[in-house]
Amino acid sequence: MKDILEKFYGLLKEKHINSFLVTYKPNVLYLSKFKSSNAYVLCLEGEFFFFTDSRYIEGAKEKIKHMEVINIEGNFLEFISKFLKTKNIDSIHIDKTVSYSFYEELSKYINLSFEKDPTFFLRKVKSKEEINIMKEGVAKSDAVYKRLLDFVKPGMNEKDVKDFVVCEFLKEKAQKESFDTIVATGKNSAVPHHETSFDVIEKDKPLLVDMGLIWGHYATDFTRTFHVGKPSDEFLKVYNIVKDAHLFAIEKAKSGNILKDVDLAARDYIASKGYGDYFTHSTGHGVGLEIHEEPRVYKTSEDIIEDGYVFTIEPGIYLPNHFGVRLENIVYIEKGYPNVMSSISLDLVVL
Repeated sequence: MKDILEKFYGLLKEKHINSFLVTYKPNVLYLSKFKSSNAYVLCLEGEFFFFTDSRYIEGAKEKIKHMEVINIEGNFLEFISKFLKTKNIDSIHIDKTVSYSFYEELSKYINLSFEKDPTFFLRKVKSKEEINIMKEGVAKSDAVYKRLLDFVKPGMNEKDVKDFVVCEFLKEKAQKESFDTIVATGKNSAVPHHETSFDVIEKDKPLLVDMGLIWGHYATDFTRTFHVGKPSDEFLKVYNIVKDAHLFAIEKAKSGNILKDVDLAARDYIASKGYGDYFTHSTGHGVGLEIHEEPRVYKTSEDIIEDGYVFTIEPGIYLPNHFGVRLENIVYIEKGYPNVMSSISLDLVVL
């Protein structure tokens, strides 16, 4: 952890900044390795302080050894301003993720300046430890998906399938879902973020399932579209286009390449097959402590891929009022090359 804190302060010094208050909860978790609904990290000239309230203070003192742990007494904004005065600090930097009310109230006590939290930059490159935690989570998600294929039957509704997934996640000791599981049957699968409903799963219709869990505070994200009963020729055609687009995108996910090339590999291929207007979202996104985080895998992204990047690849084609197909895996970059976390094949499953 000291290495991360040193990198954090190093990024501040590059901008001649000596004090920074971290308020964004996932960033507080990243720096402290402690989960609290009311916590902050303060950096003062390379010295780090963790603030939380009485509900968490004993646990924080037990687990956090790399920064000083301080109990918040009363209103945090008043408390932090008094603390800073004892350190002879009259101004600090904060990130723009704070609410306006937080900024307005704290600015009554101390001079504030905006600067992007360096933690966002640090989180883009995952350590081997982080990647291993995520691989463990994906293995659990894979196990649930395999059981799901044995569970799904025509006549069930989407909510039945979602409930099964969530219960199985908990049996795998997951902390919770990483997002609301999406189960979309038939024409519902043409809505990329369909809200799972009580619509009945029909025979000879596709079923799209987008699911993820939290393991060790890290998110997983996984989508497959399979078919309940015999698929149509059109579905088979679209499915294979999405599958090939997915594979073309993975080929571009190498260190030194630009992220937009990953997106365009999938996007241009889908367009070449006449379905460009029906691929309506980015090819992927970073995933880690949050289900959506940097980097974004989109046609305008200029980020240069490097070892430690972890992101999804999830091209899709959505034909309104007909059906949709999306195939999603998490990949991580190691020794210059992409590695797929999931062991689940991209081949079409017909139940």
